Amino acid sequence: MTHIWAVWLALLLDRIFADPRRFHPVCWIGQMIAFMDRRLNKGRWKKGKGIFTLFVVCTVTLIISYGLIASAYRLSFIFGIFIEAMIIFTSIAPTSLANAAYDVLDPLERGDIDEARKNVGMIVGRDTKTLQQEGIVRACVETVAENTSDGVTAPLFYAFIGGGALAMLYRAVNTCDSMLGYKNERYAQFGWASARFDDVLNYIPARLTAFVMLFVHRANKREWKLLFRDARNHPSPNSGWCEAAMAALLHVQLGGVNTYHGVVSVRPTIGDASVPLSSWHIKRAVAIMIRTTVAFTIGGSLLAFACTWG
Repeated sequence: MTHIWAVWLALLLDRIFADPRRFHPVCWIGQMIAFMDRRLNKGRWKKGKGIFTLFVVCTVTLIISYGLIASAYRLSFIFGIFIEAMIIFTSIAPTSLANAAYDVLDPLERGDIDEARKNVGMIVGRDTKTLQQEGIVRACVETVAENTSDGVTAPLFYAFIGGGALAMLYRAVNTCDSMLGYKNERYAQFGWASARFDDVLNYIPARLTAFVMLFVHRANKREWKLLFRDARNHPSPNSGWCEAAMAALLHVQLGGVNTYHGVVSVRPTIGDASVPLSSWHIKRAVAIMIRTTVAFTIGGSLLAFACTWG
C-alpha cells in the first residue's frame, strides 16, 4: 500500500516540478556509467567488462535507493512515503516529455521550422537539420510514443512491484542502455549487456502500455489489428508496440526512412497513412500519453490493492 501512495505523490510532484535539472540521480548514474566507460571500454574482454559495468551500476543504485527508503520509513511512515515518492519522481518524466513535445509544436505553429528542427533534435537521435514539417512531427510523435513506456509507465510498473528502489533500478538500466547500447564499433560488445537487459525489463511494460493506450481510448477492431500487425516493425523488440498503438489511434504512418550521422536507415513503416501528419498530431500524442499514464496508474493501484487485501 505504501508503494501506491508513493506513486501518486510522485506523479503529483512531477506535475508541479517536472524533471529537476540539478541534483538529479540519473545525472549521477550517468557520471558513474561514463567513468566506467572511460576506464573499461578498451582492450580485450569488452563484453565481460560491459556486464561488470552494468552489474556495478545496478548494484550501487539499488543499494543506495533501498537504503534511503528503508532508513526513511524507520524514522516515520509519512517521511518514508515522501522519500520513496521523491525517488520515484526522479525515475519518471511525463511532464518533461509533454513540455519537450510542446517545445517542438509551438515553433511549428508559428512557422519557425528552424527552431522546431533544433528542438526536436534535442529529443531524438536522428539527423534533423533537413527535416520538413512532416518529418519533424513524425520524429516528435515517435518519441512521445516510445517514451510513454520508457520514461513513464515502465518505471511506474516497477514502482508498483518493488517501490522506489526497483523503479530507480529500472532507470539505471535504461540509462546504461541509452549511453552504451549502440550497435557501433565502440559499443557493440561493451554495451551488449545493457541493451539486452533493458529489452528484458521493458518487455512486459511496453506491451501493457500499448494495450492500456488502446483500451482507454476505446480502440476499434481495426486499431487493435494494426497494433498486432505492426508492433514488430521496429529494430527494438519493445518500442514498436507503443509506436504501433499511437499510429493506430492517430490514423497516421510512422517509421520509414531516417538518417543517423549521415547514414540513411530504412525501416518498415508502422500504421496506415489514413491522414497526413500535421502539428496537431503532436498535441494529440501528448494527450494520449497523459491519459495512458493516468489509466496505467489507476489500474496498477487497483491491482496492487487487490493483491494486498485479496
